[in-house]
Amino acid sequence: MLKNYFKIAIAVLRRRKFFTFISLFGISFTLTILLVLTAFIDKVVGDTYPDRKRDRSLYVTHLQESGKNAMNSSTLSYYFLSHFVASLKTPVKLGISSGYEGTNTYVNNKKLAVNYKYTNADYWDIMEYDFTEGKAFSKQQIDNADKVAVISEDMKRDYFGDIPSVVGKYIEADNVKYRVIGVVKNVPITSYNLYSDIYLPYTVSKTNFKSDHGYLGGFTAVLLAKSKADVPGMRDEYAAMMRRVPFQSKEYDKMYSRAEPYLQSYVNTGNESMSGVTIVLITIGIFVLLVTVLPTLNLVNINITRIMERSSEIGVRKAFGASSGTLVYQFLVENIILTLLGGLIGVVLSFIAIQVINSFHLIPNLVLSINFTVLGIGLLVCFFFGLLSGVYPAWRMSKLNVVTALKAQ
Repeated sequence: MLKNYFKIAIAVLRRRKFFTFISLFGISFTLTILLVLTAFIDKVVGDTYPDRKRDRSLYVTHLQESGKNAMNSSTLSYYFLSHFVASLKTPVKLGISSGYEGTNTYVNNKKLAVNYKYTNADYWDIMEYDFTEGKAFSKQQIDNADKVAVISEDMKRDYFGDIPSVVGKYIEADNVKYRVIGVVKNVPITSYNLYSDIYLPYTVSKTNFKSDHGYLGGFTAVLLAKSKADVPGMRDEYAAMMRRVPFQSKEYDKMYSRAEPYLQSYVNTGNESMSGVTIVLITIGIFVLLVTVLPTLNLVNINITRIMERSSEIGVRKAFGASSGTLVYQFLVENIILTLLGGLIGVVLSFIAIQVINSFHLIPNLVLSINFTVLGIGLLVCFFFGLLSGVYPAWRMSKLNVVTALKAQ
């Protein structure tokens, strides 16, 4: 029976080519957008390079001070992290790094935009960057304020060209020359707390961290627990520490900062009254709703038009004893075949769109791909799309009176 339904569906599609084109375009375009979005989210959330110890880690990215008439929120100062957070007993490592900053350098009289960031030694013990050559700077080199640098693969290619090794060579950033001691595989810019072109010891920064005792600054931290089981205790210890931190100004009577899992820290807004996770979920939900509802309504209208054109067929089949359930089943199967065909086109278009995005490097170092998870979601969306857009037209068709259906032709 399914074979007969398939033949009928193909015949119907070939009968009105314009309607078929509109239907397939709406389905494939919708699925392409959803698959590319899902591939992006999957890459951002699921990619664990270089923080492969994510299940043992908590991230500290913001601190908020608030009072009756004032509120201030930002990333944290090195003083706050090294003085208060470093006193915690549960973490076995405390990785501290600054946000990346941009500057310009010149190679053969050509301006090159580069990003650099500062880190401490524990940062390299927590993170598992893949080194293609050399190694990270040591605690001794940091304490000595040695002008050394770890650079990305792209930075190596853009600054030095195609040469086998750059370890021992010098690179200039922010008008200072640094000796390259390591090269790491690229980190996508979407991992904004870990991304950079050049990584430097925090002690070579022009900012004097020792004299700045404020709580807000340009740094974030990663707390590493000994085991996954210690993570809840580490989070509780951080919360207890925050309750003991003294206020620095009479303007403020509340202070918020949390040690959070990766996803929560990634979307942290820095505002205690606004949940980043909630905002992201609402934004994605509204986007998906708009992208799916409009094509669904369009497909419903097209399906109703198709059904009305087939009223005589429906009347004849009902006259010969076909039940409403049988007819509904047939039209649902036909619609699912249509959506799966559109889905197949959508998958092909998604592969093409992702290749175009990757080839143009629209997002630095981000390489999207469609994996089995993304593909499975796409197929599920297609099936749901087919049911959703076919239920109402099929139900309306099943209610047609036999005499009315036959008289319509």
